[in-house]
Amino acid sequence: MGMNIFVGNLSFNTNEDNLRAAFEAYGQVSSARIITDRETGRSRGFAFVEMPSSSEAQAAISGLDGRDMDGRNLKVNEAKPKEEGGRGGGGGGYRGGGGGGGYRGGGSRY
Repeated sequence: MGMNIFVGNLSFNTNEDNLRAAFEAYGQVSSARIITDRETGRSRGFAFVEMPSSSEAQAAISGLDGRDMDGRNLKVNEAKPKEEGGRGGGGGGYRGGGGGGGYRGGGSRY
């Protein structure tokens, strides 16, 4: 059975071809998707790579976690189930909005 791999701390310059090539050094890659911001289309700094072989995926995680790609040290581990990731993403967006409010409040203090 395959494995979905989370890749974090991506450089905004990394593209899906570079990402796929890095993982293909360890085995077959089903898909490599860099997650982008819905409004700007810019990379959000993380991606998901799917590999059909769990043993190849484990080798890729071991080999690539902490490795430099485009000037950033990758954070590579097994992805959590989609359901959990979806809730976390929604929470992240909410917290981001709250942070924006705090910043505006900070601006009026000065």
